[in-house]
Amino acid sequence: MPANKFNIGGRDVGGQNPCLVVAEIGQAHDGSLGTAHAYIDAVARTGAHAIKFQTHIASEESTVHERFRVQIGTQDATRYDYWKRMEFSEQQWMKLAEHARSRDLIFLSSPFSFKAARLLDRIGVPAWKIASGEVENHPFLEWIATTGKPVIVSSGLSNWTSLDSALEVLESHGAPVAVLQCTTSYPCPPEAVGLNIISEIKDRYGCPAGLSDHSGHTAIGLAAVALGADILEVHVTLSREAFGADVNASLTTSQLADLVQGADSIHRAMASPVDKSVVAPETVELQRLFGKSVVLACPLRKGHVITRHDLELKKPGTGIPAKRLSALIGMKLTRDLDADSLLKEQDLEH
Repeated sequence: MPANKFNIGGRDVGGQNPCLVVAEIGQAHDGSLGTAHAYIDAVARTGAHAIKFQTHIASEESTVHERFRVQIGTQDATRYDYWKRMEFSEQQWMKLAEHARSRDLIFLSSPFSFKAARLLDRIGVPAWKIASGEVENHPFLEWIATTGKPVIVSSGLSNWTSLDSALEVLESHGAPVAVLQCTTSYPCPPEAVGLNIISEIKDRYGCPAGLSDHSGHTAIGLAAVALGADILEVHVTLSREAFGADVNASLTTSQLADLVQGADSIHRAMASPVDKSVVAPETVELQRLFGKSVVLACPLRKGHVITRHDLELKKPGTGIPAKRLSALIGMKLTRDLDADSLLKEQDLEH
């Protein structure tokens, strides 16, 4: 069975460790190197732990017959042309990785060919993110596994059978593995997210599990963290008005910052159980401040036999507590008291 935790870029993932929040840039840079660098700075300011790109080399991964999202814009006649425009050189990828590391971000990128994987290996990616379309590409998985680096597998196009086979390949080479629940829908409606799969992955494989979220909202990601996600990957855009096929399924950088802060709060809350059987000293003082005491509704004389109409419940809670009100009915006063006097034990004669 895979290990239930491992380390990526100096950060422990799995076990009782905080959720790793990964900002997925994908193709949001639209082929602009400057925009890709701008994303690194923007993501770093949100507090996210990692940033992930996609490394495409058109001639290595596609033919002219690829029909997926042909002509998503006016400048690319074919999808091949689009992938070509998304390419960066090895030196440019190196600079992106160095920039990310200088901003304390773990640099990741999904390879879509052997050549892309070798390039990323040379620039020192600390882990692999396997896109859902590569899960059944076993020769590719075998090569990835032999590097010894952790492998994060996206399950968007996979059922349990294909995932079982993929993990068997990765395990046979001793690669640490995590699996992300993913629904290949952009944006993904809440009812199709499959939050239940996170725990099922952990039970089935004994490895870290998480969510690749395409909902475009923070609520689903926060729910995943509360349900024990070890890794949370979300698409990010600099603006809702930006160009790109994934914009509607992405978070803005301000939303990402909220998500990171929320994930941290959830982790700290879940890691700090409260013992409700123990009353903390500060709670006792607050009980006195906000609790109610039994007080007189009107001035009464010594010897008066108390009725319900003589009593009211008011702050502070430093007198006889409100819960004892009914037990005071029928008692006599031992001295004269004004209205709003907090009753004390010495004021009563049983």
